[in-house]
Amino acid sequence: MYPIIQLKKEKERSVQRFHPWIFSGALLSFDTTQLKDGDLVEVQDFRGNFLCIGHFYHGSIAVKILSFTKETVNQDFWNNKIKQAFILRKTLGFSDNKNTNCFRLIHAEGDNCPGLIIDIYDTTAVIQCHSIGMHRSINELKNAILQEVNFIDTIYDKSAAYLPKEYAETIENTYLTGNAKEIIAVENGNKFFIDAEHGQKTGFFLDQRDNRNLLAKYCTNKSVLNTYCYSGGFSIYALNNNAKEVVSIDSSKTAMDLVTKNTTLNFGSASVNHHSICDDVFHFFKISDLNFDVIILDPPAFAKNIAKRHNAVQAYKRLNAEGFKRINKGGILFTFSCSQVVDKELFYATVMSAAIEANREVKILHYLSQPADHPINIFHPEGSYLKGLVLYVN
Repeated sequence: MYPIIQLKKEKERSVQRFHPWIFSGALLSFDTTQLKDGDLVEVQDFRGNFLCIGHFYHGSIAVKILSFTKETVNQDFWNNKIKQAFILRKTLGFSDNKNTNCFRLIHAEGDNCPGLIIDIYDTTAVIQCHSIGMHRSINELKNAILQEVNFIDTIYDKSAAYLPKEYAETIENTYLTGNAKEIIAVENGNKFFIDAEHGQKTGFFLDQRDNRNLLAKYCTNKSVLNTYCYSGGFSIYALNNNAKEVVSIDSSKTAMDLVTKNTTLNFGSASVNHHSICDDVFHFFKISDLNFDVIILDPPAFAKNIAKRHNAVQAYKRLNAEGFKRINKGGILFTFSCSQVVDKELFYATVMSAAIEANREVKILHYLSQPADHPINIFHPEGSYLKGLVLYVN
């Protein structure tokens, strides 16, 4: 049915354990002249027994597995993928929820769709394809969303920046259904403008929803510093829960403009106990002598590959040490890492080292992760990328 790739002896074991990736070093034979990036392939063990079907790519991860069953990948296949994912989100309470109208519909391997992200903001779906094979199915994905998620009227394909360069040059971000419009997302009663076209990722960081909600309980009558704030997610939650003062800081002017829009959207004024600072966070710590009752450290991924892990660890240590130095006695520190190559144990050890350097007494109150609409495939532990701690600092 599809071109066949055979694996070397004993290299089928990870597939039999349902891990969704096959690395290039496991391949025994395939037709190098015929296979193109993104082609659907059937994978067999060295004896010729069927193992799985997936998308092929001439790279380190040679096959991303779509199915461990011998089946045709067609419109019905994608309809079922979207249907199953939406059933889970309904179970999680994201259907007809006036208090929260934004959620992740497809979380790549977590929803058995490696290379695919779909986020929902009100009636808009934003698609991010991270593999050529997935993007070659973009029309089927569009049709599946429209058929299975009945309230969607706009679909935006925002894949160009996440695909290999040669392929990305042949496509452009575009509306597959509907047109550009103002999008207002509601999250636990907090409102946010979503810039799907120009904003970071799909327009918002939905993976911090539960952690923002937890933060709110610690903010009443407190001074709050939100670093790497992007559009002000943690800041809006803090302000909506009677924080005494909130300072939001990000090096991006575009991000700070969104913070202003969001404070105005929620409070009718951009100056409600709130101060915006457009600056590098490390520079801010260097020049400022301000201390805070609550601090959020939510940086972008400091490392996106193993080669940069050491430098990332040093950056996390330095950042957390600054946070410990700037928090008032009895304060609460929320600290995160979204670097997949920095695992939980390494991140926690790094934060501990920062506490030692800052000479502060620190207690762990909560271990944090990604929310349930960002599920982790039990056979793909790499999908657990967001790590966080809530710390009491004395």
